[in-house]
Amino acid sequence: MKSTGSFIIGLLSGAAIGAAIGLLYAPENGKATRDKLSEKANGLKEDLDERFEELKDYVNDSIGDMKEKVVEMKEKVVDMKEKVGKKEATE
Repeated sequence: MKSTGSFIIGLLSGAAIGAAIGLLYAPENGKATRDKLSEKANGLKEDLDERFEELKDYVNDSIGDMKEKVVEMKEKVVDMKEKVGKKEATE
């Protein structure tokens, strides 16, 4: 998961840098260039917010899955303890 997050951050960073360089070299006046940069920055922020929400949902789902597994393991341990206790009582 860490490599996926790093890839996404790298991809978004590269896109932002590329967009900024492209706009700076575009043959437009300063106001139009700043407006475009602002629009691109807002779009990237929205993309980043969306990715963050997806990551947060993924982490929450993973935590829920882990909690279920812990409960299952706890139940198995209790069952094993009961079996061992019964076996020791019969010996």
